[in-house]
Amino acid sequence: MTTLESVSHRNLVAFHSTNCLYSHKRFMGQEKDKSGDLVQGTLDMLVLKSLGRGAKHGYSVAEWIQQTSDSVLRVEEGALYPALHRLELKGLLRSEWGTSENNRRAKYYSLTAAGRKHLAAETEHWGRMTAAIARVLQTT
Repeated sequence: MTTLESVSHRNLVAFHSTNCLYSHKRFMGQEKDKSGDLVQGTLDMLVLKSLGRGAKHGYSVAEWIQQTSDSVLRVEEGALYPALHRLELKGLLRSEWGTSENNRRAKYYSLTAAGRKHLAAETEHWGRMTAAIARVLQTT
């Protein structure tokens, strides 16, 4: 798995293709020998969405995103845990320690009221943006 050491993991979710993770340099045309794209600005929204049905620990959040996207999206630990921490600091998540399914200590995250409101706004914005992009791509 290629790492994104030179890239801020702040808001990156990678399209998972042939078990490789690609940097923004490919998207920007600076790397010619790799294929794959990044979607910037989606990680926070996907994390919040994954917690919309109840509390989860970090691994469960990543697993839910991967399973729900039919393995198209894969969130690396190096991006996920900083995102969870950042969202908690913003007051969008709360956390508490608990015991995981395999009897290990795990930090469980859940949405706050502010997190639910933020998710609704981000979801609406994402819908508008993807619809606009689709209209542009459908023009002849």
